Amino acid sequence: MKIEGKEYRTIWFENNVVKIIDQTKLPHQFIIKDLKTVKEAINAIKIMEVRGAPLIGATAAYGLVLAIIENNDQSFLKKSAEELIKSRPTAINLKWAVDRMMNKLLGVNSDKILEIALKEAKEICEEDIKFCENIGLNGLKIIEQIYNKKKDTVNILTHCNAGWLATINWGTATSPIYHAHKKGIPVHVWVDETRPRNQGANLTSYELNEEEIPNTIIADNTGGILMQRGEVDMCIVGTDRTLATGDVCNKIGTYLKALSAKDNDVPFYVALPSSTIDWDLKDYKDIPIEERNSEELSHVEGLDESGKVKKIRVYPKKSKAMNLAFDVTPSKYVTALITEKGICEASSDGLRKLFK
Repeated sequence: MKIEGKEYRTIWFENNVVKIIDQTKLPHQFIIKDLKTVKEAINAIKIMEVRGAPLIGATAAYGLVLAIIENNDQSFLKKSAEELIKSRPTAINLKWAVDRMMNKLLGVNSDKILEIALKEAKEICEEDIKFCENIGLNGLKIIEQIYNKKKDTVNILTHCNAGWLATINWGTATSPIYHAHKKGIPVHVWVDETRPRNQGANLTSYELNEEEIPNTIIADNTGGILMQRGEVDMCIVGTDRTLATGDVCNKIGTYLKALSAKDNDVPFYVALPSSTIDWDLKDYKDIPIEERNSEELSHVEGLDESGKVKKIRVYPKKSKAMNLAFDVTPSKYVTALITEKGICEASSDGLRKLFK
């Protein structure tokens, strides 16, 4: 996708260095950062220089490439894999990518291990791009149906950032929007600001602006009244982990949007590649929900009058804060899942039919 008219991916490998777009600096600064060690890859995931389930997985894959360059030793590789998996617990793509890489690399002591690792990491990225493109083509059909009935701008509400900045390219929730825009269908996106990290405001709106797609940032709790007023035609969100039951774990606040959508007969879709499906966990109550530093809530970051990025406290010093990063939307509130293989019911039967 584009930034200032130039095509980019979110991650790539060049001269034994992993290149990423530092998302903690967006939207005020566009900085490409070098990751040279596995420790730097782990840190990039932890502090959210990279974020979004598919991109986290790709970064972990390249992290193992960096581990081999740093120290071509099987015990170091295993330790690196364990540390990568621990860096963020909720998104299943992280473990999926590490396990996939380690299946190729365990027991390989030859000089070809780097070549094998690099090939697999690149395949993970290329596969994600294709999956996200197909998600877009499948989701486009839903937007087309709404437009054919409405013959006017299709208003779409999304939560957090499930855009191309959360993947390698295209995005998950945004991919149908990009495909609709490219086809000439008028779309407008309601962008939840998504406190406390403001991924909607800082990332989703930013990338939609770069693609010249009309969008409006709203406070997290505005979606409900917009749905009551009939100003939302559909909701589409991403996911960090979807169980085989169709239950969806996504950025905190997603559950409340789904409840509002259900109450107002607004279709609520979840877009995901199959790498985000957890086929093993049976009960959504067992999903590890990441609790992040409360400073993300108590402080905000922005540009001051001189154009410098500044962090300021907005909570009383004595106040405690709880910062849960994700919530779970039970499958009964999900209209359908949009995957690379097609659209299905958010249920065990729906997913099994699609992924035989």
